[in-house]
Amino acid sequence: MSEHNKEEDVLICRCNEVPLSEIKKAIHDGARTVKEVKRRTRAGMGLCQGRTCSKTIARVIATELQIPIDQVELDTQRIPVRPVKIRNFIDE
Repeated sequence: MSEHNKEEDVLICRCNEVPLSEIKKAIHDGARTVKEVKRRTRAGMGLCQGRTCSKTIARVIATELQIPIDQVELDTQRIPVRPVKIRNFIDE
């Protein structure tokens, strides 16, 4: 396997196992923001809600589109999902 193929297989979103190649394909298919990449690939929709991969996705967008990173629109941050016992919501 060539070095180029290994780089393309690097996981950008570990939660949903989205590799760099899928992120780049989404960009080449028209995604211009982190939110648009997320819609096309599900990157950033896992348990961490993009906290781990959003900035990396933004860097990939900036690199692929050859624009400054501050011109890449980020997605809104969500609180990570964690189970909560129902009794925590009941007043006693």
